[in-house]
Amino acid sequence: MHTGEKPPVPRTLDGASLVAHERIHAAEKPFKCDECGKAFRWVSRLSQHQLIHTGEKPYKCNKCAKAFGCSSRLIRHQRTHTGEKPFKCDECGKGFVQGSHLIQHQRIHTGEKPYECSDCGKAFSQSSSLIYHQRIHKGEKPYECLECGKAFSMSTQLTIHQRVHTGERPYKCGECGKAFSQNSTLFQHQIIHAGVKPYGCSECGKAFSRSSYLIEHQRIHTRAQWYHEYGSTLEGSTHVSRKKVNTVKKLHKCNECEKIFRWRSHLIIHQRIHTGEKPYKCNECGKAFNRSSRLTQHQKIHMG
Repeated sequence: MHTGEKPPVPRTLDGASLVAHERIHAAEKPFKCDECGKAFRWVSRLSQHQLIHTGEKPYKCNKCAKAFGCSSRLIRHQRTHTGEKPFKCDECGKGFVQGSHLIQHQRIHTGEKPYECSDCGKAFSQSSSLIYHQRIHKGEKPYECLECGKAFSMSTQLTIHQRVHTGERPYKCGECGKAFSQNSTLFQHQIIHAGVKPYGCSECGKAFSRSSYLIEHQRIHTRAQWYHEYGSTLEGSTHVSRKKVNTVKKLHKCNECEKIFRWRSHLIIHQRIHTGEKPYKCNECGKAFNRSSRLTQHQKIHMG
């Protein structure tokens, strides 16, 4: 039956276009780099590759002046300014700047982990994750801080660490303007504004925005139980030393969170968590701390 649709017209190539096209089928790569020997099918690709060796970056971003060796990388970069994410996931609708990022993301839905560690058998969805993991076995830390010599297995870890020295805080909260050195810390902070408290205490039901706050809180129940069991009975006990009775009597409790301390000095230090007080200031960079020990530790950065 005739549908009215026109049959596809075969693409015809001639001359240089045909020769170039035939190289795809023949796997022919006649254009070779004199520097490293890498071969290419097209002279344009060779020219683009040679920029790696010369260090030339002719493609500049008009938004931030960042430069690139090839136009395709500039196009990808410009999407960070425009917010364009043309590669969409069919499963969840999430968009990505690069097609390769979409492929990696789709493995979350499929559960595919094609990259396996030959040392321990652990599998990963991304080749980069496997490379980082293998450094654990090798003890390899190729990314070293020029300021203090501390080394890291991942370049991202080094970048985050260097902000200790530079004081850079690129992640800013849209609600209150507070800035952070890590995206993850900003995310944790934003939970405060959202009022989300996903970490609930199984003892009393009190909820917290961070798991670390929950862990800290749960110590109240541990100490309170100890105080209840011993503090109420030690006075009349003939089996417990007078020293232990006096110890219980002298416990110091925080009025904010009911955490208990043996020494008043420890309570004072702890209360700075609630007040935000940071009395110990670095003379070099002005950074402040709630404990003198943390200031001492920090000052080692400036000593090199």
